[in-house]
Amino acid sequence: MLDVKRLTKKYNKVKAIDDVSFFIPDGQVGVIMGPNGSGKSTTIKSIAGLLRYTGEVSIQGFENRSIEAKKVFGYVPELPTMFPLLTVREHIIYTLKAYGLPIDEEKIEYLLDTFELKDKENKLGDELSKGMMQKVSICCALIIEPKVLMLDEPMIGLDPKAIRELKKMILELRDKGVTILISTHMLEMVEGLWDTIVILKNGKVMGQFDKDMAEGKNLEEIFFKVTGDEDV
Repeated sequence: MLDVKRLTKKYNKVKAIDDVSFFIPDGQVGVIMGPNGSGKSTTIKSIAGLLRYTGEVSIQGFENRSIEAKKVFGYVPELPTMFPLLTVREHIIYTLKAYGLPIDEEKIEYLLDTFELKDKENKLGDELSKGMMQKVSICCALIIEPKVLMLDEPMIGLDPKAIRELKKMILELRDKGVTILISTHMLEMVEGLWDTIVILKNGKVMGQFDKDMAEGKNLEEIFFKVTGDEDV
């Protein structure tokens, strides 16, 4: 469960986001959408605990910056960064150790195989392409088996097979009761995944819509109708 209440972030006197509130229950995939400058990145970084803000963010009932929340929260940033002197495998092991979890070789092997990283497991962080860094970041988020998973533009830089596998995993996690929030401009990539959408514009929530409220419209049609950026 992810619960965001009255989230506000100012840069000097300018509000990047203003009174943003939305809720995503267990076992649902939420998609947060908005034009450039709408406040998506600020919202995502605030939820991840990377920015100071006013308001409340709770993850599985815990305040988002608490240890309890961090133990059940996985995050894939838009621009992943790697430790330059750790290998691909060591990044995953480091994540397990940071969360105080046992080293599960079977699970590591599964993720490496799924995202076609097995032959690159000994490559160092500073040797990886953007797409490979994205795959490693996803593996690190999934290895902890989070209860809440947040992905910021997760499919940028991924090859078609990796995109297919990520979509499959997202649906499997949803069916296991995991709460998932995806921020993306690539609406067609999440068309078959979403249960609820949150639309931002000018730092405010324009609306949150469940799939049964879509009346047969796809994400693009809903987005443009709500934001008023195009007639549909």
